[in-house]
Amino acid sequence: MTEVLRRGRASLAFSFFAQGAAFALLVTRIPAIQDRYGVSDALLPVFLAAVPVLAGVGSVTTEQLVKRIAASRVLRWSQPVVLLSLVGVGAGDSMAVLGVAMAVFGLAVGALDASMNMLGVSLQRTYGRSIMLSFHAAYSLGGILGASLAWVGAHWHLALWVSYLPVVAVLLPAALVASRWYVDGGGKEDGAGDGGGAVVEAGHGGGVVFKVLLPLCLVMSFAYIGDSTVSNWSAKYLQDVLGSSEQLATVPYNVYMVTTLVGRAIGDFGVRRFGAAAVVRLGALVAAVGFAVVAVAPGAWVGMGGFTLVGLGLCVLVPQTFAAAGRLFPGASDAAIARLNVFNYVGFLVGSPLVGALGDAWSYRGAMVVPMVLVLVTLVYARSFAAQPDVYGGGHERPRTADVGRGSNGL
Repeated sequence: MTEVLRRGRASLAFSFFAQGAAFALLVTRIPAIQDRYGVSDALLPVFLAAVPVLAGVGSVTTEQLVKRIAASRVLRWSQPVVLLSLVGVGAGDSMAVLGVAMAVFGLAVGALDASMNMLGVSLQRTYGRSIMLSFHAAYSLGGILGASLAWVGAHWHLALWVSYLPVVAVLLPAALVASRWYVDGGGKEDGAGDGGGAVVEAGHGGGVVFKVLLPLCLVMSFAYIGDSTVSNWSAKYLQDVLGSSEQLATVPYNVYMVTTLVGRAIGDFGVRRFGAAAVVRLGALVAAVGFAVVAVAPGAWVGMGGFTLVGLGLCVLVPQTFAAAGRLFPGASDAAIARLNVFNYVGFLVGSPLVGALGDAWSYRGAMVVPMVLVLVTLVYARSFAAQPDVYGGGHERPRTADVGRGSNGL
């Protein structure tokens, strides 16, 4: 493996890390944002729903952009926009500024998520072995850091911009420097000067057949419904249903993030040893058992154990879904990933309101059964994750490296 590819892998991992930190800093300070701008409880869901909707628009737009420019260039410039819009959220002084900052954040996040995973899939194809989970492990690590910094800001009652600005001041220039070594896929050069990123040939011809992609879209949605259930409802569930203290109720999500990091850090070894389909089946079963434990838990500590199992199971599904899309459509992986990424936001939009509505109308214990069942449905589609050639019959999973010796001239 060439040094260019190793640098490309490290620089992309840093991009995932930075995005994890930025997203965690935003979502974990929602109450502070609400207080700063005087956003009512009735209006807050509108702001929160707008972000994934616009992220979906950004992802679809990226599908069109990468037909003309390299995915590395989209990533290179969307990441600074995400970070700067985070500062805008923290430093604004009116509802209008908040709306604009959140809209820009949403659009840029969609482009960022899509382009990051496009580069990850192309790098995995070139490596010829599973590395996709390692990128998402970097995202989880960034999320843990971001959530920890958000806790510090809340604990010391720091203004939002004081919490955000130092982080952005470090991450933004580091991300720009790291972007010098992105490795592109799809046979396109970065186009910055004499050629920005190294180029990986990724098979040509064919397009995305949505009927073939649909099982992966459903798995993506189900995974994010499960994820949003934990992130939005674990604290309330432990405190209101299982009778924990307010302090203990904050623990499950932190444990969930840590177990997600651990699972992703070792998950690639499991994929290499047993195959993606087997790892996805095991992950779905573990997550389903976790939700079942949560639903019947007699007390807070058992419930916390259930959420821990959910994290260990769910953590493998999303990275492997992106990787499977790349295998199914090696000649059109960028388009497949951009479309698949939209269902990330569909699951996020559906999951939290669904559990909340069922909890209010029925019971929160019963509501936990819904993500359990949806995750189990993943077993039906597990064969879509098996290593296979292009659905058109002419693709190849391990294309040769082309032009990997060409370095980047930077920004």
